[in-house]
Amino acid sequence: MTAPIGFAVIDKPSGLTSHACVARIRRLLGMRRVGHGGTLDPAVTGVLPIAVGQATRLLPYLPGEKTYRGVIQLGVTTTTDDLEGEIVSRHPLPALSSAELEQAIAPFRGLIQQRPPQVSAVHVDGERAHARARRGEHMDLPERAITIHHLHLLNWCPEQGQLSVEVHCSAGTYIRSLARDLGENLGCGGCLASLRRTQALGFQDVQAIPLPEQLEPGVTSADSEVLPLLPPQDALHHLPQRRLSPSEREDWSCGRRITPGVNVESDAVVVLSDSGRMLGLGVPDEAGGLRPKVVFEAKG
Repeated sequence: MTAPIGFAVIDKPSGLTSHACVARIRRLLGMRRVGHGGTLDPAVTGVLPIAVGQATRLLPYLPGEKTYRGVIQLGVTTTTDDLEGEIVSRHPLPALSSAELEQAIAPFRGLIQQRPPQVSAVHVDGERAHARARRGEHMDLPERAITIHHLHLLNWCPEQGQLSVEVHCSAGTYIRSLARDLGENLGCGGCLASLRRTQALGFQDVQAIPLPEQLEPGVTSADSEVLPLLPPQDALHHLPQRRLSPSEREDWSCGRRITPGVNVESDAVVVLSDSGRMLGLGVPDEAGGLRPKVVFEAKG
């Protein structure tokens, strides 16, 4: 029986870590080779791509940009930069019109420097920042360059001091930091009230399915509905493709170079069988061929 390979786009529920979602999929499929793309905080819902089988090798090649819809609460600061943390301070809400708020968020568009939250997955001396923060340590986390491609104000409720936004951003962006920094710039403080990811690694929320229920003791995946998987090439639309003839496929499976390659400039090429099944990824070389980088169904 061929091992499963592909991507499951999970609509992560609130209250679970991304790792817990992966662990449940592992138990469902009875296999260890399962990974996720783009960690979500436990309180955050939305698109969590899960790679199954050899598709885990494709995660570094997926587009890293993500899209979120969230609510920012002004007038409150917390230890975690969201409402999950302990409240540090409260301040009067600013009297802002929508036009004034638009002006306030404008500096956050484009290439900016952003400091991660204290409770984050950033490594500090070989340890995650959130582990140190929960021991009561305060770290001077350095700012890093991120890009906010689009930042749209969807709604502003001055009575509650809450604004709804949609953010399309580069990998490594923290929406909690955006909420904190906006509040700081306005002089009233701010934090994230709620967040949902609507797109990640090229997958959209319309493709997402609920996280399968946890298996009962003694129940195996054979007794449950199989987790629907998208073909691995569906995650790589941004890369060129090269279909192989049966003789080329034999060479590819043995790790041999394929020529000719593709007549486009790209760091990687999706390699398919003549029937359209993904066989791996190739890297163009200077001689116009393709060198195997990731090979599915390898021989030898």
